[in-house]
Amino acid sequence: MNCNITRFLQDFEEIDRETAATAALLRSRGIARGMRTLLMLRPGPDLIRCTFALFRLGAVPVAIDPGMGIRHFCRCVANTRPEALVGVPAAQIFRHLFFRAFKTVKIAVTAGTKKFSRNVARERESSSLDMTIADLGENDLAAILFTSGSTGAPKGVHYTHGIFDAQQRIIKNFYKIVPGEIDMPLLPVFSLFDPAFGMTTVTPEMNPAKPATLDPAKIVKAVQENRVSNSFGAPVLWRKIAEYCEAHQIVLPTIKRILCAGTAVPPATMALLKRVLPNAEIHSPYGATETLPVADITADTVLGETGAMTTRGYGTCTGTILPEVGVKIVPATNEILNDFPVPAEKFRGFPVGEICVNSPTTTRLYDNNEAATRLAKITDRDGKVWHRMGDLGYIDEKNRLWFLGRKAELVRVPAGTFYTESCEAIFNTHPAVSRSALIEHHGVPAIVVELKPFARKSVDEAKLKKELRDLAAGTPFTAAIERFFIYKKTFPCDVRHNAKIHRLTLRKYFA
Repeated sequence: MNCNITRFLQDFEEIDRETAATAALLRSRGIARGMRTLLMLRPGPDLIRCTFALFRLGAVPVAIDPGMGIRHFCRCVANTRPEALVGVPAAQIFRHLFFRAFKTVKIAVTAGTKKFSRNVARERESSSLDMTIADLGENDLAAILFTSGSTGAPKGVHYTHGIFDAQQRIIKNFYKIVPGEIDMPLLPVFSLFDPAFGMTTVTPEMNPAKPATLDPAKIVKAVQENRVSNSFGAPVLWRKIAEYCEAHQIVLPTIKRILCAGTAVPPATMALLKRVLPNAEIHSPYGATETLPVADITADTVLGETGAMTTRGYGTCTGTILPEVGVKIVPATNEILNDFPVPAEKFRGFPVGEICVNSPTTTRLYDNNEAATRLAKITDRDGKVWHRMGDLGYIDEKNRLWFLGRKAELVRVPAGTFYTESCEAIFNTHPAVSRSALIEHHGVPAIVVELKPFARKSVDEAKLKKELRDLAAGTPFTAAIERFFIYKKTFPCDVRHNAKIHRLTLRKYFA
């Protein structure tokens, strides 16, 4: 656990002067207003002060997930065309090794070193330190953040200062966040909200490029020592932490709020979290890099009502649509849409199709990607921009939004239309199954299962497949599924949350 970050953010007058000093240092190196600046920093003080220093200058931070792989990372850099780079020494070496991707970078600043900290300190103690902040409007470009690329190539998303302002306001009001809370974000980018919320940040000891490798003992120790009250993290990470707590008879009473996101949270995980976090409200917010947040559901609602519906094949309820957020359902097509046609297909009697969202946090375009922007955005008659989520779902009679899976992973075959979230939940109830994945296999629907560790060596495959067929026959959503595969490793997943299954990769594997 990085203890320095806790002290660094407790004094907000200090952080103001610290970021002003960092801005002065970056300005002296040539970074100026409007300049795209790639950040390649580890979670902690330097990430926070450099990001806010760039905001002070009116420069545009570019944040790319470090775990997406070298090929994707370099492609994102080349597409974004940054003029400057602020990064750790290893990032500077990386820039030289893959110089073609970084050819637009003219200014390189090495951070994350003692020398960088000394230089910032020298600026901070200067009597002539410039404390001014660039005069920026709500429509000015604030940052470029990249999608995870779980079902396609990662895309750079334009965030304006108005979107950031709306995001922090909606999140703060909806989740009732108050100054003085202590946050431990398991996704580093969320630490950047903390200064705006008045929260202290505790940086967990984990590898942001490989979050699933975190040591739960270290996370639990950090929570206990710092009396952490809030955390954002993927379900698989919090399940790992909760399993450790239960095995060692530990509860974490200081935590009062968990935001578990990145993919749907299984009811069993929510029940486990309830046991080890006795005083916490457990939320599962729904959204995307392009528009966040959209909807929210609590563990109490899942365990009391919607979880049982999920295991019957109804999909995953993402809950109540948040204030200021509009949602429409449009046909699941890969064509450009200029209006909002009503889907002809229905699920449980409700129109089903692609989820389309407009809110103050909805981004308007992708960076240097006009084709993707035209495909993903719809402008209504009032000039509002709606984002097509790439997710499938429907709205029920209680105005709750239900998620049925990614559009790219929809299985349409002669036997019918099959949705990942609807089908997989049926097979996830089997005691030997850790996770399942719906794929298309030579024109028919098929299910791939990942076994729980205890079953991997002792499973009777013929018996298991018969039991899976029996489960399939029990609901109309899965009755036509008769083909099953056993994947004897851990499913390939996205790096950011280690939660979104790469079903298209599994499809290729079994083809």
